[in-house]
Amino acid sequence: MKFSLLHTDNASKARAGELTTDHGKIETPIFMPVGTAASVKGVHQRDLARDIKPDIILANTYHLYLRPSAHILEQAGGIHKFMHWDRPILTDSGGYQVYSLADNRKIREQGVTFKSHIDGSKHFFSPERAIDIQRSIGADIIMAFDECTPYPCNYDYAKNSMHLTHRWLIRCQDHFEKTTNKYGYNQTLFPIVQGSVYNDLRVQSAEFVSSTNAPGNAIGGLSVGEPAEEMYAMADAVCSILPKDKPRYLMGVGTPINILENIALGVDMFDCVMPSRNARNGMLFTSEGSINIKNKKWENDFSIIDPNGISFVDSAYSRAYLRHLFTANELLGKQIATLHNLCFYLWLVRQARKHILAGDFVSWKNTMISQMDKRL
Repeated sequence: MKFSLLHTDNASKARAGELTTDHGKIETPIFMPVGTAASVKGVHQRDLARDIKPDIILANTYHLYLRPSAHILEQAGGIHKFMHWDRPILTDSGGYQVYSLADNRKIREQGVTFKSHIDGSKHFFSPERAIDIQRSIGADIIMAFDECTPYPCNYDYAKNSMHLTHRWLIRCQDHFEKTTNKYGYNQTLFPIVQGSVYNDLRVQSAEFVSSTNAPGNAIGGLSVGEPAEEMYAMADAVCSILPKDKPRYLMGVGTPINILENIALGVDMFDCVMPSRNARNGMLFTSEGSINIKNKKWENDFSIIDPNGISFVDSAYSRAYLRHLFTANELLGKQIATLHNLCFYLWLVRQARKHILAGDFVSWKNTMISQMDKRL
């Protein structure tokens, strides 16, 4: 993997870059649609490639390990062949899912024992096991195994958890170096900065992660319930330390406004289930604010979904039609809404990139945030 930093905004820390993997080029800042189980929920790969055109998507180690299993993915020749997707893929390590299973897992130095959310069966992830599974899955970018702390958590818990994550990182990197890719293309391992919302811990973690000289770095443990201001403060502290010549990935973030604010702080990569999950519930993001398409006010509104025409290829669906589909519980409604939201997110980061390169990012960002903060 190679990363080239092309331009940094003069009025902020926003960056435009280019990341190259064996499956293609990724222009940053970038949003990665979430394909948890080797599928972006509700979207055909054909439509994903034609309409949304993401440079990279994300899949989940925990879910793919449980089903279809690492063994099946190896038999298929890796995730790209399995899901018929020839562009870059990133997998998280399962650390966040372990965090979300607080009532069904036990953390110790060696790793984490947890129960499957599917059938209650017991499983064990260690840093080494997380690397082995991600080798079998075959994503271009894979993540170190970490513990994602809850919010709120006390200082001592956050500190102990951070040090555990650091020890696990060394084991991940050592095991990664001892193993090889399985499918003839290179994989890249990103470490993860932790430390909850404590500035001194975030600084310490960012310094430790930077010292490992990894090709790229991630920021975890945010967007887990903390106020947006604390998220921004932690991202700012970390980005001021992480190497400028390496891509920075903020995991699990977030709303369109969160993304723009974190781009301004120097973040390059994002993922979040929000655009697709909200779409399935009738919540649409547009360039002039959000829309609850289930509301009766859209019943006879025959204008297009986004007033500025930001939607997927050849889309001429009206708000009235989309509301009708949701009211009638037609699956097409959720599909159209998902396509729209994902297209909007990709449009947003690509516009951000254009304005960074043009030198007017901050003024454009402030205008967009003011517009998107409205409920239509």
